[in-house]
Amino acid sequence: MEHLWSPWRMVYLRRDPAEAEREGCIFCEKPSENRDAENKIVYRGQKAFVILNIYPYNNGHLMIVPYQHVPSLEQLDTPTLTELMVLTNRSLAALRTAYQPHAFNIGLNIGAAGGAGIVAHVHLHVVPRWAGDTNFISSISSTRVIPEDLAETYQRLRLAWPQDE
Repeated sequence: MEHLWSPWRMVYLRRDPAEAEREGCIFCEKPSENRDAENKIVYRGQKAFVILNIYPYNNGHLMIVPYQHVPSLEQLDTPTLTELMVLTNRSLAALRTAYQPHAFNIGLNIGAAGGAGIVAHVHLHVVPRWAGDTNFISSISSTRVIPEDLAETYQRLRLAWPQDE
C-alpha cells in the first residue's frame, strides 16, 4: 500500500475551535499585517478581501471575507454584500484562467451547527471542482490530497486575477 502524508493538516484537525476563537480572529489579523504573500491574500477590495484557504478542500480553494467582523450576512451593509458578490465573480474568473475547473462549489457556513470553522467572522468559500476529484481517499478516509503547494497556488491566482475595472 502506498501512503500519502499531509502532516500539516493535523494542526487543523486537532485544534479546539473555542481556543482558536480566544486567540483572535485570523480574518481580522491577517489583512492588518500587510504581508499578503505570506498570508496568502490574493486580492484586497474596499470592503472585503480574497484569501487562500490554508486547509483547502481542493487546489485553488478561496475565501471571500469582509473586513467587518460579524458572524452572519444580515449584519453587513449593502455595499459590502455587493462587493462580496463582485469578488466571487472575479474569483471564478481567476480560477477558470488558472485551473480550468469543470465546476464550482460556492457557499457559506454560518454558525457552528452550520459547519463554520470560524464562527465569529462570516466568509464565503469558492471551491473549484473537477469531474472525478473525489476518489477513494476522500470517500473512505475523509482525507483530501492537495497536489499543489499553497505558495504556487497563490502565485498562479495572483497572475490570473482579473485587472481592476
